[in-house]
Order: sequence, then structure tokens, then C-alpha cells
Amino acid sequence: MSYDAVVIGAGHNGLAAAVRLAEKGWSVAVFEAKETAGGAVKTQALTMPGFRHDLCAMNLSMFAGSGFFAAHKQALLDQGLGFAPAQDCFASVFRDGTYLGVSTSLDSTAAGIAALTPADAQAWRDLVARFDVDAPHIFALLGSPMPSFAAAKVVWKAWRQQGTGWLLETLRLFLSSPRDFLDARFSHPKVKTMMAAWGLHLDFPPDVAGGALFPYLECMVNQSFGMVIGKGGADTIVNAMTGALKARGGALFLDAPVAEIDVSSGRASGVTLADGRSFEARRAVIANVHPKLVFGTLVASDLSRKAFERDVSAFRAGPGTMMIHLALHGLPDWRAGVALKGFAYVHVAPDLEMMSRVYSEAAAGLLPVEPAIVVGQPTAIDPSRAPEGKHILWVQVRVLPANIRGDAKGEIEATNWDDAKEAYAQRVLNILDAYAPGLRGLILARAVYSPLDLERENPNLIGGDNLSGSHHLDQNFFLRPVAGHSRYSTPVKGLYLCGASTWPGAGTGAGSGFMLAKMLAG
Repeated sequence: MSYDAVVIGAGHNGLAAAVRLAEKGWSVAVFEAKETAGGAVKTQALTMPGFRHDLCAMNLSMFAGSGFFAAHKQALLDQGLGFAPAQDCFASVFRDGTYLGVSTSLDSTAAGIAALTPADAQAWRDLVARFDVDAPHIFALLGSPMPSFAAAKVVWKAWRQQGTGWLLETLRLFLSSPRDFLDARFSHPKVKTMMAAWGLHLDFPPDVAGGALFPYLECMVNQSFGMVIGKGGADTIVNAMTGALKARGGALFLDAPVAEIDVSSGRASGVTLADGRSFEARRAVIANVHPKLVFGTLVASDLSRKAFERDVSAFRAGPGTMMIHLALHGLPDWRAGVALKGFAYVHVAPDLEMMSRVYSEAAAGLLPVEPAIVVGQPTAIDPSRAPEGKHILWVQVRVLPANIRGDAKGEIEATNWDDAKEAYAQRVLNILDAYAPGLRGLILARAVYSPLDLERENPNLIGGDNLSGSHHLDQNFFLRPVAGHSRYSTPVKGLYLCGASTWPGAGTGAGSGFMLAKMLAG
């Protein structure tokens, strides 16, 4: 069977590319190795019937604000896409039993900061005002291929409107570490901690260059627009995209692993499945797959692209992640206050010093004494995900080693994740119980996914890296995944990459799939 384009992998970026191409009149087929589409965006009954847990991604704010959603909004809504907005977006808890949070009410957020220091409350308001100026230009840049005339046009327009001073200050933002950026604007450690916690979501401890941008954007977006999760589960976007694809004549093959990308005369010509079936691609093969799994696995090595394959093999993973999913009798009783029950996210990363320490321990291959913990409370926003009166917790444990050399605390002897995961999950629950006493008594059932389990579930998450590659400056922007191929092309003609390993990186914004499809078909 023949199609204009064949897409490997039904993650949200692959689906975004397929939907866009199908809308532009291309015949498209998507092949997914698993029985369920979605990649890292899946919602399943992981603990007990009736409890719907987002396996990996939970926050859909990037998708809701994406260019793909703006361009295909009605088509997705027609397929049942639904968001559940959160007014109380995120908070950080501290060792002294207090918290600081961001809600969509600027007065409410500023009041919490003012209780610590009025000067920082004014600095927060000033930053929100700056964001109103920054946002159109920064998001336009993040939504442009890298490099491209479109990206250059964004920079030129920003310079014309805002001047050289603004351009240089924004460049400083892009290059700064979280600590440097925050030290220049705030004085109170709790304010800095609340913002810096977002850096660990993208592989940035406090003192790594390039890490200031994401905490700035995430905090300001939540303050200005709020956070959204999927109504009924994060898979609402996947269900809507697969529905939109089929409505436009596209084909979706599940439980259909690709064994080989067929190459003829130096050009990708189609795919061969593990069951032996072959499908021709007349115009493009799009691999929504980690580059390390494409070259040397789906495509045989070739001396003519030795330098490219060397660079792909050197593409570094970010740290590992553990996921703990809990079915509960009720929401946690946070020691810091009952108001925390209403927040979508609660960060348990109480100071910059522990953020630096956990990163160093994980980088050395050690199980951290005190990991950074992100607690998602989706049923506080969307009760439909659990039976009446019951709740779920989405617990993401960062930052962890992919391969264990030892335990920084000296308690866990196992050096493989299959043997260590239950003991480490107990450590995490002990920490959470200190901040939310009685949590263990609320647990009905749990499911623990170690970094190794996550890779088994989704081979793109190498070492449990849910970023599909570190976002440090040497492999970001026009260097992602490798220099000279940030515009989704490969040395094999007609073979393109998309997904979190490519620009603009991780998250649910569907940016790479959408931009690639626009480059191919308009």
C-alpha cells in the first residue's frame, strides 16, 4: 500500500504532523508499536478500576497555547477535546510548614509574596508586566523552525518594536542560569525556590546556564493564563487528534511496530513492519522516534553519514524520572495548609541547595537522599478521573540516575532499578508523609514506574529521561538534536525526525510535528 507520508510513532508530535498533512490533502498513515496511541501522553487505570491516571504527561497548558491547537481548534473540539482549567496552578512547600503559590489572581499571588517581603511582591508585578511585552516575541521564536527566515523575522520585528536594549536583555535571559536570573530580581529565598523548581522539569538545576527561560515562562504563563489539564485525562488530546486524522482520511495502525525504514538510492521510500508488511511513502517518512533508535536500528549505519551518526550517538539524555501513581480515599492533608488541596501542582523541592545537591547526586549515579518531587492533584481540578469521593495523585520524582552506582543515603544496596524501585518509592512516600502527615493511610492502591520501567513502556524515554534529551545549551535551539539538522531533516533524503528530541524540545506543545508538517505541505 502506498501513501504520501508515513509517520512512525503515534505520540502527539507524530499525530500533529499527520493531522496537518492530511488537512493539506496528503494521504497519511501512522504506525504505532503499542496497542494504544499517545506515546508519553496516555491515561490508564494503573491502580484500580475507575481511577484514570496520566502515565507521564499531565499538564496540557503548552498544547492549549500551541500553534497546532490554534490552527486546528475546531477540528479537535469536534472530536471531543476537553480541558479542565486550574485557577490555583502550582505551589512550593517549605521545611518550616509554609507554602508559596501562584494563582491566576495577581493580587492573591502578590499577597502571598508580600507577606514575605513587599519588595519581592512589587518585583513579581514588574515581571508580569515585562512578560506582557516579552510573550509575543518569545513564543513566536519558540514556534519557528530553528534556524529559519521566520525566526530571523521574529528577532528583527522585536528589535524594531522594543529596541536593542530589550534584545540584549532577552538574550541574557536565554543564557542565564536560574539562580542568576532570580538573584537579580528577588531577595527572598522562598520566592526564588518557588520559581526555580520549574527548572528541574527541563534538566536545569539552579546553576546551569540556559535554565532561566523555562521557570520564567512557566511562572508567568500560569500567572497570566492559568494551567489546564485534560478533562477526563491527558489522552483527550490524543483521542481528538486520532479522530481528526481519521476524519480526514488518514490511517492509524496500532500494535504495528516498524522493523525497518526502507531506503532506496539514498532516499527513504517506505517502511517494513515487524510482521513483514511493507508500505510505500511517496513523499516523506517521518520518524517521531528518538534519533538513537532511528539510526543504527531502523536505518542501517552508513559510512557516508559517519559524522551525523557520531553526533547522534553523543546526544545526551537528561536525568531519569520515577512515576508513582496513587489511588486515594481523599486528597493529602498538607501541613502547610488546607488551601494546598486546590492546587494542580505542589512542588516538594524546598530550597535551591537541595536542587543543586539532588542533581549532583544523580549525575554521579547515586540515588538522591532527597529527590525533587512534583505532586499533581488532578482530581482537585477534574473529579471525573476517580470514583465519587475518591482521588488520585500523580507523583513525578526528579532527578534520578538511569544507572545506579550507589545510594547517597547509604540505605539501599540494590544497583538495578528492578530491585531498588520499591525501596526508593518508600523513601519518596516518607518525604511526602512529612509534608502531608497521614498520606499513607489514604492510599488504596499504587503503581510505581522506575526509570527502567518508563523506558520499557516507551523506548524513546532512554534511561527514564522524559525529555528525550537534555536541554542544555549545547543541544538546544539550532543544535537540537545535532548541529545542521535542527530543521528535522536527516542525511537520508525524504526521512525526517520530530518529537521531543528535536526543536523546540520536550512538552505537550506539538511544536516539532506541526512545524515539520508546515515546512512539508504549508
